[in-house]
Order: sequence, then C-alpha cells, then structure tokens
Amino acid sequence: MKKNLVVLLLLLSVSIKWAKADEGMWLPYLLGQQTYNDMVKKGLKLTKEQLYSINKASLKDAIVIFGGGCTGEIVSSEGLIFTNHHCGYGAIAAASSVEHNYLKNGFYAKNKQEEIPSGSLSVQFLVRVEDVTAPMQESLKGLSGTERVQKEQQAYEGIITKAISGTGYEAKVVPMFKGNQYLLFVYERYKDIRLVGTPPESVGKFGGDTDNWEWPRHTGDFSVFRVYAGKDGKPAPYAADNVPLKPKHFLPVSIKGVKENDYAMIFGYPGSTNRYETSFGIKLKTEVDNPSLVNLRDVRLKAMMEQMLKDPAVKLQLASSYASIANYWKFFDGETKQLKEHHVLEEKERNEAAFAKWAQDKPEFANILSDYAAAYKAWSPYAKSRIYLTEGILGSQLTAFASSLMGVEKALVTPGAAKNAAAQAVAAADKARTTFLSEENKPSDQKILAATARMYYNDVPKDQQPAGFFDALKNKFGSLDDENTWKLWAAAVMNNTIILDDAKWKAFVANPDAVTLQNDPAFAYASTFVKNYVGKYQPLYTQFQLKTNDLGRAYLKGVMQMQPTGNRYPDANFTMRVSYGQVKSYAPRDAVFYDYATTMKGVLEKYVPGDYEFDLPANYADLYKQKDFGQYKDAKRNDVVVGFITTNDITGGNSGSPVINANGELIGLAFDGNYEALSHKIQFDAAFNRTICVDVRYVLWCIEKLGGAKNIINELKLVK
Repeated sequence: MKKNLVVLLLLLSVSIKWAKADEGMWLPYLLGQQTYNDMVKKGLKLTKEQLYSINKASLKDAIVIFGGGCTGEIVSSEGLIFTNHHCGYGAIAAASSVEHNYLKNGFYAKNKQEEIPSGSLSVQFLVRVEDVTAPMQESLKGLSGTERVQKEQQAYEGIITKAISGTGYEAKVVPMFKGNQYLLFVYERYKDIRLVGTPPESVGKFGGDTDNWEWPRHTGDFSVFRVYAGKDGKPAPYAADNVPLKPKHFLPVSIKGVKENDYAMIFGYPGSTNRYETSFGIKLKTEVDNPSLVNLRDVRLKAMMEQMLKDPAVKLQLASSYASIANYWKFFDGETKQLKEHHVLEEKERNEAAFAKWAQDKPEFANILSDYAAAYKAWSPYAKSRIYLTEGILGSQLTAFASSLMGVEKALVTPGAAKNAAAQAVAAADKARTTFLSEENKPSDQKILAATARMYYNDVPKDQQPAGFFDALKNKFGSLDDENTWKLWAAAVMNNTIILDDAKWKAFVANPDAVTLQNDPAFAYASTFVKNYVGKYQPLYTQFQLKTNDLGRAYLKGVMQMQPTGNRYPDANFTMRVSYGQVKSYAPRDAVFYDYATTMKGVLEKYVPGDYEFDLPANYADLYKQKDFGQYKDAKRNDVVVGFITTNDITGGNSGSPVINANGELIGLAFDGNYEALSHKIQFDAAFNRTICVDVRYVLWCIEKLGGAKNIINELKLVK
C-alpha cells in the first residue's frame, strides 16, 4: 500500500504536462476542440474552417514558407509579402552593391517595374495535410535502428509519389511525437520572388547584437517582397512578363493598435523544439555542446566584426554570414543560463523517476531510461570533438571549402572510377570556388583559422586529435603555447594554398592530380580533421542517434500511455503551426517591470549617431520631431508604437510570422523571443515567455513616411 501511494504521489507531481497557459504550437489541421474552445475563450472570433480549410480560402492560404527557413504572409490581392528584415537579409544583400547599397540605405520600388528579382528565393504555400500514420506504421512494424531509417525513407517516397503524381506539387512526410504519428504535407512552390521594399539596416537591425533576444526592443524588423506567377497563375521561373500572384486569401491590416490582454494569434513555421528531451540530453547540452559552440562562435564573430568595421565593402560581404552566426551564438549562451536557472534538469529527472515507477512492471518500457543512460555514457566523451570540428575547424570559410574538395580527391584516387567522374567533380569545385571567393575575407578568416585550430588543440582530448598533425605544426612553426606560432601557421596556409591562388588553381583545374591536392596545406588540414572524425567518431555518433531515436519514440509512447488524456502538441519541425496568447507586460526580476509596448520615443533615446548598432537614417529624427505620424499614431501614447510583446509560443522559423488579432487581421510581425525564456526549445516558461513583435503601424510608418512608398500602402486593405 505504501509503495502504491508513493507511485501515485509521483504521478500526481510529475511535470510531463501538456499545454500550460498559452503554451503550444498547434497543428491547424488537427486543432482539437479543447484547444479551439480555449482560443475562443481568449477572444478568437473566427471559425475552425476560417483558420484551416482545403475546400475554402482560409488563413492558412495567406501564410508561406519564406526562403526555406522563415515565414511570410500575403497582405494584398497582388501577392505582396511581409516578412522580417533578417529573413530577407540575404536577398537584400545580394541585390546590393557599394554603389547601390540597399542594405545600408534601404529601398522601395515605386512601381512593379522597379521590383528586383531575387534569384534563388522561393516561397511555398501549404495545399493540404493528410494523416498517413497507418500506412507508415504498417511499413515499419517491428523495425528499429538503421533498418527502420532505411525503410522509413522508402515508405516516404511511396506515399509522396502517390500524393503528388501529375500535380506539380511538392510534398514531405513528417514524423510527429518522435515517430508515433506521421503527417503528409503537400506544398506549391513559387520561384519568382521580387524585392519590393526594405528599410535601411539601421532601422531593420536597430540594436544589433546588443538588443538581440532582449526586451524592450526598438527594431523595425521587416521587409517586403512579391510573389509572381505565370499568366495562368501557376508557378513559373522568373520572366519579365510574369504577373503578380492572385492569392486565395490575404490578410487585412489593422491599424487600430493593440492593448494589454488583447488576443494574439501567430501562424507560421516554427523550426525545431525538443520539449520531450531527457535529463541526459540536457546535461550534455549545458555542459558540453552549448558552451563549446558559444566559445567557438565568439572568436569567429570578433574576427569578422574587426574587418567589417574597417570597410563598408567587407561589411556588405560578410553581413549575411555574420548575422547567421551571431543570432544563435547569443541564443545558446542564454539557453544554457535559463535551463540552469529554471532547474529544468532537475524537473526532467523528477519526470523520469515517475516514469520509471510507472514502467517497472511493463516490459516494453521498463528499460528505456537505463538504455538512455548507457547511450549517453557511450557518446558523451566524444561530443566535444564533433562540435569543435563543425563549429571550429570548419568554422573557417577556407577550411569549409577545402573540405568540400574531398569529393574531388575521391574521384581522382578511386580505381575504376568513371572516366568523366574526376572532370565532373573538378568542374563542380571550380564553380563552387567562385561563390566561395565572393564570400571569403582573408584577414578575418586567417584569424579564425589560427584561433579555432589552437582551441581544438587545447580543448579536445589529445587522444582524439589527428595523429601527428600538431607535432608537425610545432616542429615547423614553434611552441604550441605561443600565439604567434598559430598566426605563422595560418598565414602559411593562406599564402600557399592553391584555392586562393588563381594561377595555381587554374593549372590544377586544367590538369587535376591527387598529389597536388593532397599536398595543398588548406586541403591537408581540412581533410586530416574530417577523416579523423569520420573514421573514428562518426560511426559512434550515428549509433548514438539511431539508439536515441528508437528510445525517444518508445519513451514518448510510454508517456502518452501514462497520461492518456493530455492536450498534446508535437515538437516544432518546420510544419505549419498556430499559437495563441495575449498582449502582456511582465516583471522579470525584483523591482523591474516591462511594459507591453515600445515607441519611437525609445528609438530616439537609444540613438547614437554613427554607431554600428544604434545609428538611424538622416531624416528619422526630423520626422519624429515634426510628429509626422499620420494615421499610424497610437492615441493613448501620442506616438507610434514600434514593438509589442505577447505570450505566444514560437521558436526559430517563426521569424516573419504574422501576429493576427481575433478577427484575422494583421497587427504585427513576430521576430524574436526574450532572454528570460531562452529555454523555450526545451521547456516553455509560462511566467516569462514573450514573443517580440514589430507593430504593423511602425512597419507602415517606415514604408510611407520614412521611405516615401505610399504606393505600397495603397495596395493594402487597411482596417481602421
């Protein structure tokens, strides 16, 4: 009796809870009645069918995957897209030059003829979703490990082929709940996407890295694009005579403004969460993976920034790469701190203790946690080697490109290889080199090369390092305790590689041979470390992944049996989701209160003329002094609201997602989370979690007043 009471108490106290207040990235396709009722209770005025329908136009038809990693929304009857500035950053940078620096100065097309084609950029509309769990589980019955993975891919292909045959659509099958459910997502991709407008970077990235993941925030994080189609309205490659897309649905834009406790809904494509992570995974993340990544990215960012500050051309060259590296450098640093501060490890351990008690007399689940412990014990000693290879050794642009030449080496040395295999590999490498050189900044990369190699030598266990490499470096360049040794070595690599020497590279392409490639210092360095890892540790990592994938699926199956009545949502996996919450202020610590909105007054308070992060366009302050706010003024504040915060549950991939009011109207664009809740990929924090949004009124003010593009405003359906 006493034993049973202990089990009962553990089960009652366990915090493997399903959705807390405002938690959840819900599938619109499978929106449960309980969740929908809660949305209505919080203020939603739309029906389920208005949110998601395959037969009628619905909100889902206005939401797009933007560029493969962000979200965008259609806001006009002519295919106009709003998304974040940082989502359009690469396309804006690619369209820019020193003479026409749209990244720095901004750009607005005054008519459709001025809109700029964006090359490889595309958007995808969700056509439909189908549950394919039954055929997938039938195909995978009794399988695990490599055999399951291989069969899974075959089953995907069969389902996808059947679903899209003859349609021109694209599709993917996505596992949910770690493989306990499978859904088919069918998309239509449009490839003619054109840049319509962007604020100057000083607005679109105002606050830079200092304000990243922070509230209060004053960033105008938006950009404007347009979808074009063939004359038949179907997807078509870029052509001058393509026409703006006539969408099934677009979002009206509300300029009524927001107030505390207003309903807020976010549609979009959150990238990844791991809310069902175990204590073993959290321990590895906080002790090894995250600190290693943060330290390595830190040295890369400092080397890049040093050169970017010296030359506007270098700033433009490295801008996109720098922004990508910096964003999650700060995230992973904050994630570790928040996981520790909120004692997430201890909470997971309590969950697992309760599960172990429940599972002890159930053979299917009884050994899951001990098997987890064994898998992590086997892999953890080598985890740092993996991070130091991917983020350190291959963190150098030169080394990363050099490693890609291993395919050329293989073609040159493989006996019996097809006669044209080497020629094709060299031709592909030659083409890739052109792109690499356009992005390569030698002064910063040379510093990265030296710093990351030194960090690898100091931090990775010596018995896991490539045999003889560092001894040879020491014999040629000096003591490995001397920073100058690493500088001399990096300079020698840079100065002697054929990759950075046009004449030597041209000669190699004309007469490729393995010895020349293998003796190249950049290739020798890259291939030595990659082969060391691939030969010794990649098999261990693959084994670890396969084992933990199987365990994760079984563990979650057990958890769902243990708590069968929970209102559950699957981890984010870049499929369409909806989250809902409220506009809400918060108090993160003693004597500190954060209001739910920021204004242009705050922008001017942060303004530092000429500063890299807090500068402003020349006419910004003048417009503010004139109080030229137009129809975008917030009556309560007698100012333009720049940003606001909500309690919505989002993650990376939701960047650019529309923030929608109870009536289905656009009120803002989601672009960030707050530092106090950076544990959100692992665990949602109901008290402190906030989504940072740029107010659509500020977006429109920037377009019309700052940018002079009233033509864009005229295209929108404004709700006043």
